[in-house]
Amino acid sequence: MAKFLTMDDLDFKGKVVILRVDFNSPIDPTTKKILDDSRIRSHGSTIMELSKRGARVVILAHQGRPGDPDYSSLENHTDVLGKIIKRTVRYVDDIYGDKAKNAIKALKPGEILVLKNVRDDPEETKTKTPEEHAESELVQNLAPLAEVFVNDAFAAAHRGHASIIGFTTVLPTAAGRVMEKELKALEKVTTARERPCIYILGGAKAEDSAAITEYVLSKETADSVLTGGVIGHLFLFAKGYDIGEPNKKYLEEKGFIQLVPKIQELFRRFDGKIVLPEDLAVEVDRKRVEISLSELPTAYPIYDVGSKTIKKYASMIMEAKAIVVNGPMGVYENREFLKGTKEIFKAIADSEAFSVAGGGHTVGALDELGLQDKISYVSTGGGALMEYLTGKTLPGVEALEKAKRA
Repeated sequence: MAKFLTMDDLDFKGKVVILRVDFNSPIDPTTKKILDDSRIRSHGSTIMELSKRGARVVILAHQGRPGDPDYSSLENHTDVLGKIIKRTVRYVDDIYGDKAKNAIKALKPGEILVLKNVRDDPEETKTKTPEEHAESELVQNLAPLAEVFVNDAFAAAHRGHASIIGFTTVLPTAAGRVMEKELKALEKVTTARERPCIYILGGAKAEDSAAITEYVLSKETADSVLTGGVIGHLFLFAKGYDIGEPNKKYLEEKGFIQLVPKIQELFRRFDGKIVLPEDLAVEVDRKRVEISLSELPTAYPIYDVGSKTIKKYASMIMEAKAIVVNGPMGVYENREFLKGTKEIFKAIADSEAFSVAGGGHTVGALDELGLQDKISYVSTGGGALMEYLTGKTLPGVEALEKAKRA
């Protein structure tokens, strides 16, 4: 039995539903044009289902933070949503003032309204309890006009913000379809009963790599953690390999060297369960050259894993029953160094394992390779996914569960 209510548990006909989604998208800082509409597209099924079930849908969302280059109104997002779901979607440049209230009151069953960027409200991003946020102007003004709250914003669930948790104490609350699918997919891999379960950690964001490795191996969620990308370089360095000056310099500049003592402790605790690259690909005169670990140190930047590593990882992937992948194996944007990411992601797509992929660059690579549809579940979460995988409590999920118990 689910720990939270889903949209199957509530009646929406004729009711005003406040729907929190995550429309936060890459945008052009000058034109404010949306460069990737995948997050908006992902919420389309939830929005359409609510509309078809007769709800009067009021959408709350954010885009960037005030002062940041990607901060904007949600007017363009509204236009994009309308094209995606092939429905008229109204936008009002107000959050909870008279313009917003009048627009909500004028909604008819099935109609959809997007309110102004919720982060225009200075109270929104303050970290408080659900009960404290229930006293905010946002909730105090909008909750009396609504009968149901639906949270579909898994990608923002790690934020204890007003629009994420404030309505859950005053309105019947359910998870939207994106939130429901995310949590069910992640529960399946974090409580994997079918083994082996492997985690593949790559990419350039190594901040969470040690924490995820420690959590999944100590909890016996995973049988092995395979490393690639900058995370692979960091773990090789922690193991005692001299990866060469340009690569050490990069780790130093990013502040990743401070993680080395922690990673060395992980090697002592989980010997054999942390899998390192066996060979690497470096850039020499703009060309791919593969080197073995015995050829280290290198004077060239490492941009990918090598063929032996690809073969080993692919073999482990084909034997796995559950796979979590976060991050590409190298600089896949450069065609010379796409090989590792392409072959390993293709092995995941071809395997019979239940697979979950997450992270912006992971999703981008899967999309470029045309493999998204062959992954069991592609997560919309970035920071929320990382926090979930390290065992942290997500305020948005905790509020959903508490709402069911109330």
